[in-house]
Amino acid sequence: MSKIKIVCTSTGAIEYAPERYRNLGIDILRIHMSFKGKEYLEGPDLDPVRFYEELETLENPKNNLPKSALPSPAEIYECFDKSVSEGYDEMIIFTVSSGLGGTYNAVCNFAKEYTGNIKIHVVDTKMAAFGEGLHAIRAQEMVNNGATVEEILKESEWAIKHQEFIGIDGKLDYLIYNGRLKGAKAFMGQMLKICPLLRFKDGEIVAVESIRTPKKALKRTCEVLKEIIGDRKPEDYILFHVYTGPSMLELLKEIEKDYGIETNHEDVIMGPVSGCHNGPWLAAYSLYLKRREDEEL
Repeated sequence: MSKIKIVCTSTGAIEYAPERYRNLGIDILRIHMSFKGKEYLEGPDLDPVRFYEELETLENPKNNLPKSALPSPAEIYECFDKSVSEGYDEMIIFTVSSGLGGTYNAVCNFAKEYTGNIKIHVVDTKMAAFGEGLHAIRAQEMVNNGATVEEILKESEWAIKHQEFIGIDGKLDYLIYNGRLKGAKAFMGQMLKICPLLRFKDGEIVAVESIRTPKKALKRTCEVLKEIIGDRKPEDYILFHVYTGPSMLELLKEIEKDYGIETNHEDVIMGPVSGCHNGPWLAAYSLYLKRREDEEL
């Protein structure tokens, strides 16, 4: 049987999730960030709580935006070489959505150079934050239970097709500064205090509705989430809050009580590389469906 190594990009927020996930043997391929003249690696160099606190009070944020960068070629080679030296036959690397950056394509390109040394499978999770990390965690659990690479990839493909991310940005500032909201739309949004309802669609986070005020947008978030879950039972999914700063999250937790929504997993803060594009006012749900026996791959 093949010896399989699981890897996840740092945007999967495994290191910001509960402690039980940090010693599973999943290797982390780290994304870089530059902020206020300094270079950081996501994970060891960035405390997300302090980072979002700083974004919230940042002077002249438009001209001091954090910027992310791919892992260097040397870091990608090091990741591959480590697995080769440790005797792994195959690697499965789960990356942040290809719709949010070039990491997936870069890893795919470098993996071609290792043909004959180790078989590398690169999975575009079409997600970011801990929703991405859960794919790697599930894969590692399957490895531990003796699953083959083919079985893991099929289950991952199903899970990627059945994942959801839905929430709001309480303020438009960073969406505008980062160019995700432009021109008249940005101006009118700020003037009318529009709050976009955000969802992942085909690997990109998009505004699917424009709603007046964060409170109304959070109510709509709860309504849509209820529709998505339908009659599915809690044991058939993992539901948790994703957030940047705490203010919108606290409001969401109050509102969700009126809709009978109960998460069944701890909250997980969004990693700085993902969250810097949205700013410190994001509150959302991430829904990871578990495949039932009556559901085909």
